[in-house]
Amino acid sequence: MKKNTFKVMFVIRRNQVNRDGKCSITIRITVNGEYERLNSTLSIEPELWDSKAAKAIGRTQKILDFNKRIEEIRYVLQDHYYELQKTHGYVTAEMVKNAYMGITAKAESLMPIYDEFLAETKKMVGINRSDKTYQKYERCKRRVVEFMKVKYNRTDIPLRELKPKFLTDFAVFLASTYKCRQNTVYKFLQLLRMVIIKAQRDGISFPDPYLSYKMTQEKVDRGYLSEDEVLSIATKDISIPRLDQVRDVFIFACYTGLAYADIAQLRADNIKKMFDGRLWIITHRQKTKTNVNVPLLPTAEKILKKYEGKFIDGVLLPVLSNQKTNAYLKEIADICGIEKNLTFHLARHTFATTMTLGKGVPIESVSKMLGHTNIQTTQIYARITNEKISHDMENLAKNLGNLDF
Repeated sequence: MKKNTFKVMFVIRRNQVNRDGKCSITIRITVNGEYERLNSTLSIEPELWDSKAAKAIGRTQKILDFNKRIEEIRYVLQDHYYELQKTHGYVTAEMVKNAYMGITAKAESLMPIYDEFLAETKKMVGINRSDKTYQKYERCKRRVVEFMKVKYNRTDIPLRELKPKFLTDFAVFLASTYKCRQNTVYKFLQLLRMVIIKAQRDGISFPDPYLSYKMTQEKVDRGYLSEDEVLSIATKDISIPRLDQVRDVFIFACYTGLAYADIAQLRADNIKKMFDGRLWIITHRQKTKTNVNVPLLPTAEKILKKYEGKFIDGVLLPVLSNQKTNAYLKEIADICGIEKNLTFHLARHTFATTMTLGKGVPIESVSKMLGHTNIQTTQIYARITNEKISHDMENLAKNLGNLDF
């Protein structure tokens, strides 16, 4: 860890001359490269100031008293610096400035606010928050504390001292220490931002470090399966029961768009006959608690019938743990000759891209079935395929007809 650097400079404001022909002297406090300005309340004729020596020129009593006052201010600032270092274990230029100005009230700091945020989030688990979301916020807190220990040798920071550089350094820490990729870093910064927003909503006044900090996210091609690839998996003769079951649940997801956690929670009372005489899945997303209503396609209905009455407590499908499911999907990909990285979440993207949008289902309907609250989120899942473009242009060509030249 680098040693703290502390410096006090006295600077004349030559561009601000008062009625007496004098210029004010500003104090510049620098700690570890970051500085704060402070009004010294001193002023002097510009021709009597030695900028290099940072003191007044001359031997008159008035000049001697002036320079003595400068040294007194310097010593007081140094005393504040060393006292703060001893008390807190760290010092910032703003802390020294505030100590000199007599601002000694305890500032609100990040960690108590974060703890309050975690407690509030935990209470909402099962209502409008998932335990997985809570765990993400908890992990983010651990990373922030670890970062502050490494970078600043402390475990907390006053909110008013949070600067954009703190966020930049935290991002570098995540990338270098935990090898986080850009989008993972982005998610950590988003989680921390929610705590900052809570502090602001609680009425705590401090500069928002995110206002002048730009968070960037890489555009990632989420991937999806083509219709042929889905059929290859669905029709493959698989004799191993565990793989057969995982395949069925995966294909069910491809034809319904349901996430892993939502399929795991499906019960018989989630399947209802609706106004159109068809069976629908009526449920809500575990992640966001938004309602999800999806008409059952024949393939999905066939899979449900295959397992009808085989499980206790009204469970509809043989859902294994997420870890085992994704491991077995790798085996299924090998068996079916699919070279893509087959994960369960790929089914949700496949439903959005291949099974619905690619077949002409409006994106508004796709968004509703996925349980999204805005079209922008759906656009992350749904891709316009070349097959869809070809089909649309073929229809356009038929409608336009041929021109005779």
